[in-house]
Amino acid sequence: MLFFFIAPEICNIINRRYFIYLLIIKIDMKKFWIYTFFLLAFLSCKQPSATAVSGANKPKDIPAFNSDSAYKYVKAQVDFGPRVPNSSSHKKCAVYLSQLLKNYGAVVYEQKMNLTAFDGTALKSVNIIGAFNPDTQKRIALYSHWDCRPFCDQDPDPANYHKPVDGANDGASGVGILLEIARQLGQKLPNVGVDIVFFDAEDYGATENSGNSSEETWCLGSQYWSKTPHVQGYKANFGILLDMVGAPGAKFYKEQYSLYYAGNIVEKVWSTAAGLGFGQYFIDEKGGGITDDHIYVNKLAGIPSVDIIQYDPNSEHGFGSYWHTTNDTMENIDKNTLYAVGTTLLNVIYNE
Repeated sequence: MLFFFIAPEICNIINRRYFIYLLIIKIDMKKFWIYTFFLLAFLSCKQPSATAVSGANKPKDIPAFNSDSAYKYVKAQVDFGPRVPNSSSHKKCAVYLSQLLKNYGAVVYEQKMNLTAFDGTALKSVNIIGAFNPDTQKRIALYSHWDCRPFCDQDPDPANYHKPVDGANDGASGVGILLEIARQLGQKLPNVGVDIVFFDAEDYGATENSGNSSEETWCLGSQYWSKTPHVQGYKANFGILLDMVGAPGAKFYKEQYSLYYAGNIVEKVWSTAAGLGFGQYFIDEKGGGITDDHIYVNKLAGIPSVDIIQYDPNSEHGFGSYWHTTNDTMENIDKNTLYAVGTTLLNVIYNE
């Protein structure tokens, strides 16, 4: 039989992509010791180290997402109380969010707005933006709303109707993930610019019995920002919105408006999640179309943006049973879900 063997004394030459020398040794059973000798020499041939790999083949140095840290950020927001515009909890949380972004090295913008709710209520609101690598032309925008709904209008107990929602999942979960991402960005900047945008007054939309069915009563902060961004002429290559991203076993289907406006970004995010082993969260199926902040960013700002949002096709309203009720509390936040979403986003960012 014939055995093709790469001689050990020329291993370094092979590693440098020079000529390949082959020793063809005819072996019979009586010369088995020769076979063994050369085989061991071959196995001892030193392989290229990771530092010798360059360009597209070099592994990305992607920070590890810390779900414990993200969970603490979610809880810190909930501990302020419901972050309803005009409330003291809202004011205190705004200071907290701005200061954290500054601590992590972001250039922070506070976009203060006087908005009007569907019922005529004047809302003192603020969009909070943290810019990393502010002078870099290629940018990714990450969004989440940070306010809470002032009514538990989906609560099974009518007595709770006029109570505000704690917003652990609906609001705080997305913000918590983005704060952990901000912490990682502060330690290691990516090759692209990243803007973290916390939208206000997203959840002050019309109630079912108000007689006002306009979708534009929702997402007031993102409508304002999309028309008048924090930086004149602001553009991002794409954006990713997080909404209700912390529940145990949450399922994120491919939202229909996201597919329409930014189908390629949907595929980028969902394929990244699948490659990381998070296919049980990021479902490779179409979901419903949802009125959310990304619609106005797409329509008004022209930034192709997708929505990662929990969706239950078997639910009457498409969301968890605690949605817009007094039960949207920390019991509905799971570190595994936070980890899946946060890790996916970090991989998207650092692979750009």
